[in-house]
Amino acid sequence: MDQGKFNVLGIKVNAIDYDTTVEHVIAAAKARAPLTLSALAVHGVMTGALDPEQGYRLNHLDLVVPDGQPVRWALNLLHRANLSDRVYGPTLMLRICDRAASEDLPIYLYGSRETVLAALVKNLQQRFPRLRVAGYTPSQFKQVTATEQRQIAAAIVASGAQIVFVGLGCPRQEVWVYENRDLLAIPAIAVGAAFDFHAGLLPQAPTWMQKYGLEWLFRLGQEPGRLWRRYVLLNPQYIWLLMLQWLHLRRFEQPLPQPPEPLRYS
Repeated sequence: MDQGKFNVLGIKVNAIDYDTTVEHVIAAAKARAPLTLSALAVHGVMTGALDPEQGYRLNHLDLVVPDGQPVRWALNLLHRANLSDRVYGPTLMLRICDRAASEDLPIYLYGSRETVLAALVKNLQQRFPRLRVAGYTPSQFKQVTATEQRQIAAAIVASGAQIVFVGLGCPRQEVWVYENRDLLAIPAIAVGAAFDFHAGLLPQAPTWMQKYGLEWLFRLGQEPGRLWRRYVLLNPQYIWLLMLQWLHLRRFEQPLPQPPEPLRYS
């Protein structure tokens, strides 16, 4: 089920479910066709709502799925999407890996740190014994030159991977998949904290907290120093702007006519 894209604070978010998202990714992987995807929670939406250049990038991704419950609720409130579930990035990653394993589609992991990636590969292959990991590259935590960007993309392509998962953190990972789409010509999927979760380095919120949109509170308790600004400042602003859009007191558009200058995060 994919109802198309709908405006949430100026960001075009797909009203879509897990099964259809996975089918889009697998079809593109088999065809060796480009497909850019990000799973956005409130923070991701707000990065685009507050920054026109980031909004442009997000609105030129092929799929933007509602990772957070408040994003799903916004689609239901504003556009009557009637979504019964979100498309949570860490769960989506596992579902794609399951299909990739069963259909012999090699994956690649880009981002995070060497130790995280090594643990992630081990855990994924224990969970999906038939999964082929074509390779992985940790983040350099810097901006690279155009030549270096092409070399990184070429190495991923040369590995034989047909799907690449990107874990650089929001908004760097969305910039990465947007800027590398045509260099890779395979599905590139931004999955945020999924690398740390599946590597066993960060615990996920209890199911009941996820269901009621309280995952942010759990994560704030885990990493208060890093995340307090994201949740304490952006969450109330998101609710306020969402109410303005719902009451038709403000229109949210992304009028930036030209692509932003490359950032080339790595």
